[in-house]
Amino acid sequence: MPRVFAIGETVCDIIFKNDEPVSARPGGAMLNSAVSLGRLGVEVYLISEFGPDMEPLGKKINQFLIENQVNTLYSNRSEDGKTTVALAFLNDNNDAEYSFYKSSSENRLNFPEIDFCPDDVVLFGSLFSLTKEIRPYLEYTLKKAVNSGTIIVYDPNFRKPHLQELAELKPIIMENLKYPDIIRGSDDDFNLIFNAKNAEEAFQIISRESSANLIYTQNRNGVDLITLGNRMHVPAQNLNPVSTVGAGDNFNAGIIWTLIRDGITKKDIEHLPAKKWGKMLSNGIRFASDVCMSYNNYISIEFAVEILNE
Repeated sequence: MPRVFAIGETVCDIIFKNDEPVSARPGGAMLNSAVSLGRLGVEVYLISEFGPDMEPLGKKINQFLIENQVNTLYSNRSEDGKTTVALAFLNDNNDAEYSFYKSSSENRLNFPEIDFCPDDVVLFGSLFSLTKEIRPYLEYTLKKAVNSGTIIVYDPNFRKPHLQELAELKPIIMENLKYPDIIRGSDDDFNLIFNAKNAEEAFQIISRESSANLIYTQNRNGVDLITLGNRMHVPAQNLNPVSTVGAGDNFNAGIIWTLIRDGITKKDIEHLPAKKWGKMLSNGIRFASDVCMSYNNYISIEFAVEILNE
């Protein structure tokens, strides 16, 4: 089975509703995707940084990842680093606004080198992919993945708290667009970064830098796909979410699960028929919808069993 390498930050998500904490979970966009894939039996590796076992939070997160079949061989757990804490405040629609508190290691490039295989999948994005200290490792790793024929999925996952840094970060986002085969982002992402009002506007901007296929998610308004040969809209499921934290991350997990389950290769993506894209989007919606029904950031064990039995 192909391996998945998820490159991104690790945090402890503390979720607030009506100004009261209601949940504390290991989080981070790529970690959330990795845990869901681990629950489905995928060989998945998290490339991240969080506190060592001497820090209670780092120890707790590491144990949680092990229990969910996520390998941390390529994660940096330097003794001088601490796990980032993210406060997520849910509004009346149970969508989240974030505040982040971090203390990074001085040695942020302590990551082992990865030897990719052609059928592997790399998922990267969020603020981790824009961090200057991480860029040398990330760019080297992405170029190596491209040369190995690995499928690459990029999720910008850009948050409002970083909007004041956009002028500095946008050129790095544009560099990231060069690598992926699939870009999956929300309407909020593309509006904040590019002031794009819809999927077509986002695709026009992206296509100047990239040949990637665009999956444009719009929360309750469904999903748009734009590729060179396909245009498609899939409606969202009708539900009343408990929390939308982790929804986009698990849409990504649904994409990657479809790639792996259906044996889709990098070359296949160039000529993927509409039916296959439709299945990918439907699985993304199903994964995201399951996560929205609890304060967990990952698909439930029950949902994983249901998927595995299909």
